[in-house]
Amino acid sequence: MSPTSPDTISAALARGRLGIPAVVFFVIAAAAPLTVVAGGATTGYAVTGVTSIPVAYLVVAAVLALFAVGYVAMSRHIVNAGAFYTYVTRGLGRPAGVAAAAVALLAYNAMQIGLYGGFGAVLAQFLHDRYGWAVTWWLCALAAWAAVAVLGVLRIDLNGKVLAVMLIAECAVVVVFDAVMVTHPAAGTVTVDTLAPTHVLTAGIGAALVTAITGFVGFEGTVVFSEETKDPRRTVARATYLAVAVTGLLYGLSAWAMSVATGPDRIVDAARTDGTDLIFHLVSPHLGTSIVTIGRVLFITSLFAALLSFHHTVARYLFALGRERVAPAAFGRTSRRTGAPKVGSMTQSGLALAVLVGYAAADADPIVHLFFWVTVTGGLGVLILMTVTSAAVVGYFTRTTHHEGHWRATVAPLTATLALAAILTVTLREFDTLLGVDPHSPLRWLFPAAYAAAALLGAVWALTLRTTNPPVYAAIGLGADSHTLPARTPDTAHQPA
Repeated sequence: MSPTSPDTISAALARGRLGIPAVVFFVIAAAAPLTVVAGGATTGYAVTGVTSIPVAYLVVAAVLALFAVGYVAMSRHIVNAGAFYTYVTRGLGRPAGVAAAAVALLAYNAMQIGLYGGFGAVLAQFLHDRYGWAVTWWLCALAAWAAVAVLGVLRIDLNGKVLAVMLIAECAVVVVFDAVMVTHPAAGTVTVDTLAPTHVLTAGIGAALVTAITGFVGFEGTVVFSEETKDPRRTVARATYLAVAVTGLLYGLSAWAMSVATGPDRIVDAARTDGTDLIFHLVSPHLGTSIVTIGRVLFITSLFAALLSFHHTVARYLFALGRERVAPAAFGRTSRRTGAPKVGSMTQSGLALAVLVGYAAADADPIVHLFFWVTVTGGLGVLILMTVTSAAVVGYFTRTTHHEGHWRATVAPLTATLALAAILTVTLREFDTLLGVDPHSPLRWLFPAAYAAAALLGAVWALTLRTTNPPVYAAIGLGADSHTLPARTPDTAHQPA
């Protein structure tokens, strides 16, 4: 296999079931637009105390669009459900790739499981306020868990249709709410103060950028589902750019619209007073009760859509590792009937159930200790992956023969690496603010240290395989071709050790 030819698409995953719309639905569903707008943006205003949140979303979207240039270029050469893991392997070497896989599994499990806390608490509150039912958060979370566990082993295109219905309705409500807020400005005049480019240079922009980037988690999904798309070369590229553009504009517009409705000078205080109810309180005087209720219901389904999307991401990571025998081979098995990676799906469901039972038994706060802390930590892990992957793109194109051009192969990914590294640095420096803990709290370093430990274990395991099982080590990152590799091939000759 020549160094520039794409990996053979695996016959194990169901091929040709996803087109561009379905992949976009999965990626944007993981971002959970209404959750980000109603929860992320308002929390960003409240926690950071700055009014630059709209600009932060647009800046992050621009950085990710730059990152996507090299990411998409590499996707034309590598079609593999391992995504970041595979790319880091091909660009920086096998130990770095397995280390990235360990970080990815920890990060995406954290995002997925943490969302159960938010879903359970929000649904329990809605049922209490709307119907007077006293339901505990963990019962609601377990109901969502059961639904995700079942959908996780069904046909991937069926899941895409479920997400499509939820996502279209969700985005429509967000646009309607934005229109209402912009047409009812606090001072009678629409202002663009919170969109001023000068905010990029103000104090607190670091925390705002960190808040913004968590809204784009799930960005990797375009490549994770590449083996199941109808045309990976075209689908991944178009879905990636569409996902970044839609989410970036939607987040930036919504955060700005809220500042228009409250007034730029009052948005922080309003966010601290109303929290995640802010957007609903702002539109309630101008919309019927039924429409606001629909918005609240879609807030709940937004969380569920993200749960389902992240579940699929974890299952396919485990599949990619099992197929290459880096993880137990059982993870590389799929359902004959649906083509879903059933062992990986069931494993993720089992882990989520264990965590939910533990949190329920400990009577921990589902919003602070599960939803907020765990998902913020998951976002940190994905930021680490993006930064390393961007550097890996440069490494890959430096070592292989290609026709991508200097901009796509070097300039764009290198610039994106520097920008992402800067955001990562700010994230680590201000992680105590994101967690809402004292600057001297050990938690500010404990959560990031978990990724260092995971990366170290992954690298050590790769080096162990190099000594104890050279054929498996040689096949790391080859995806569908891993089980046919007899010895050193032309492709692995261009792959760093």
